[in-house]
Amino acid sequence: MLHHRTTGERIADGVFYVLLTLAAISTVYPFVYLLIISLNETADALKGGLYLFPRKFTLENYAYVFQNERLARASLNSVLRTVIQTFLSVFFCGMLAYVLSRRAFIFRKLFSFILITTMYVSGGLIPSYLLIKNLGLMNTFAVYIVPGIVSAFYVFVMRTFFEQLPEGLVESAYIDGANDFRIYTQIILWISLPVVATVALYVAVGEWNAWFDNYLYNSRNEKLAVLQYELQKMIQTIETSSSESGESEGARIISPLTIKATLTILVTVPILLVYPFLQKYFVKGLTLGAMKD
Repeated sequence: MLHHRTTGERIADGVFYVLLTLAAISTVYPFVYLLIISLNETADALKGGLYLFPRKFTLENYAYVFQNERLARASLNSVLRTVIQTFLSVFFCGMLAYVLSRRAFIFRKLFSFILITTMYVSGGLIPSYLLIKNLGLMNTFAVYIVPGIVSAFYVFVMRTFFEQLPEGLVESAYIDGANDFRIYTQIILWISLPVVATVALYVAVGEWNAWFDNYLYNSRNEKLAVLQYELQKMIQTIETSSSESGESEGARIISPLTIKATLTILVTVPILLVYPFLQKYFVKGLTLGAMKD
């Protein structure tokens, strides 16, 4: 039997859809605004009043950014650290999470307590710096990878997800002669794609946006500079010289306003291209990995 909707229900639905539309606009518009600023002439953008479309369309802001010869190598370094760290972090965090999810592991509570402690207690910046130096990781690409391979937060998210998997799945694999490593790599990871995709997306975004470790440990080696660090140096250079009237080429003015907008668009686009492929797993993985029956 069809349910006839009352006037009150229709009004409530209308208000709900209006609120959702406003929320969507408020989320998307800041990014659209930055795109408008980046595509507008700098001198005209400084006047303000840009809301929906560029008044004076130009690609000079993007041309100025790509003039930096170090961006190509820095972009490659960022891509490499993002891909390598995402793969290793998901694999090793999942491996530790699988061990802690096994009730037969008698030290699971002890190791869980140690991991939780690292989430609340930090050694501090100076001890961390001295540790990296003593390990010989200064001015090496490995400093981008080794310190962050395992994260306690991701371990607990994946552990909680693994604990909800059918216990008989692992037991049947044991009966067939599989060891724990084979069970983890050939069974657990493949049936846990939601939480794997969730952790992978978090790690990838964090690594893509990272720059502070470059500043601390690899600032003397330009060949190891990452994209975010080079872009930050570019902004600092522009802000320092913003009091000048223009460039040596003529009347073209470069402002931190338009360059920041341009850089934001450039570093956000790769994440936007990757996210649609992981989105179907993201909400499910985050929800299942955060709850426990």
